[in-house]
Amino acid sequence: MIFKILIAILVAYTGWYLWQGPKRTHRRIRPEPQNGEDSAARAVLGVPAEASETEIRAAHRRLINAVHPDHGGSAELTRRVNAARDVLLRRH
Repeated sequence: MIFKILIAILVAYTGWYLWQGPKRTHRRIRPEPQNGEDSAARAVLGVPAEASETEIRAAHRRLINAVHPDHGGSAELTRRVNAARDVLLRRH
């Protein structure tokens, strides 16, 4: 009897796990931009070359909400997004 219950629990858990699917991962962010690498910084934030300061700040805010450690992200991703913002805002 106990064996049947354990099998039922295992089957139910496996079905639930398969239904949920794998954990959602954050979007892959390219390497941290170095001094003056505008193209890498634009790629991290996903903004075009002619993006204004307002567009850069909006893209940064949107990404930081997704990758911040308080929202399930990591400190490394947060550091890369902040570095990209800094590189692009120094240009303006």
